[in-house]
Amino acid sequence: MNEKINSAQRALRVIKVLQNNSFVGLSNKDIAQALNESPTNISRTLDVLKNEGFVIKLESGKFAFSSLFAQIAMRHAANMDKASAQINEMKQRLGTAAY
Repeated sequence: MNEKINSAQRALRVIKVLQNNSFVGLSNKDIAQALNESPTNISRTLDVLKNEGFVIKLESGKFAFSSLFAQIAMRHAANMDKASAQINEMKQRLGTAAY
């Protein structure tokens, strides 16, 4: 990775790496290697994600998603269901009005 990335990009990339290991977690070193980043940069990023409630440090020393990710996913799914129901209702009304 030759491009210079900012801290927000790094945080999002850490999240992407953790998604396949969301329960067992990954070590700082594993994340740094996966992203071709320095362990120091990854430590800073993990500190921010931890302080904001997105990741937790497991007893093993690895980092994993906190329950906040599940909460966000469930809220998003509920919003999608609600939007889908509203769209279907509009389609039904439009279909009925066409006759």
